[in-house]
Amino acid sequence: MRKIERENTGLMEPGQDLVAVGYAGAEGSAAIVRARREELISRFSEAYLEQAAGGFDWELPDQIRYWESLGASEYEPAGEGGILAALWRLSGAYSLGIEFSLRAIPLRQDTVEICEEYGLNPYRLLSGGCGVAAAANGGRLAESLRREGIPAAVIGRVKRGIAREITGGETVGYLERPQEDELKKVLPHWFDGE
Repeated sequence: MRKIERENTGLMEPGQDLVAVGYAGAEGSAAIVRARREELISRFSEAYLEQAAGGFDWELPDQIRYWESLGASEYEPAGEGGILAALWRLSGAYSLGIEFSLRAIPLRQDTVEICEEYGLNPYRLLSGGCGVAAAANGGRLAESLRREGIPAAVIGRVKRGIAREITGGETVGYLERPQEDELKKVLPHWFDGE
């Protein structure tokens, strides 16, 4: 694993929990609904689209002091490339392995349905207001965040070595290098300043 150049302001070490914070893909799916409302109205109700378009309405601080006050020792915002890119960057920055479950990552139902409509991977979709934190007690961190109205779940842990494992039942896969954000498949000029 080649170390990812990033300012490590916190600490991440083997044995810590990984906590997904916010909803993966919510910013991207809301952008799609706003841009493609006319074509989606034949598939979804107006009220559903209104809810989906407003599905991204919060920002999370990226200052480590905020995360430390809640019990985290490191935090990586998701943003472009989605939560899988954030997991890749975080593990690469510390040259450590991780194991996590995709099923444990919080997703909004409207994000799932919009992604199904366009054949997109919600975990690789624009995810502002979402990120990954490392904490000695991920359960406590997730509980603190949920009390503040922020969705959060323990999704895995930090390990020795360099493997980035995706677990699911009896199978294990490996996280691939970040790919182009899925939003570009539907809104190709989104990142050009639109």
